[in-house]
Amino acid sequence: MDLLELFRHQIDFQVVPAGQVLFKEGEHAEFMYVLLSGTAEIIVRNRVLETAAAGAIVGEMAMIDESVRSATVIAKTDCKFLPIERERFNFFIQKKPEFAQHVMRVLVDRLRRTDAML
Repeated sequence: MDLLELFRHQIDFQVVPAGQVLFKEGEHAEFMYVLLSGTAEIIVRNRVLETAAAGAIVGEMAMIDESVRSATVIAKTDCKFLPIERERFNFFIQKKPEFAQHVMRVLVDRLRRTDAML
């Protein structure tokens, strides 16, 4: 699924300069994010799990289980992130099954890579 295409007309993005933190592991979560431009590192317990590029999602786990953040996300370059609140997330899950499948694929991919690191 091309999230950049799906959200191309959105203007409510958040700019995060290179080196700045989007969110930290252990924080309360209200949003997941679509990375519209730039690259960002996803860090778990001080270990880089992934370098995300435009079109990636981050923070999706919090939309599913309403728990605290399991990772820290830091902008590697200047980034634009589109915040997706729980209500909007649930709307997309219900109205666009391919969105739900995409989120599940991301979760599975990250879980497999984390397993491989262990």
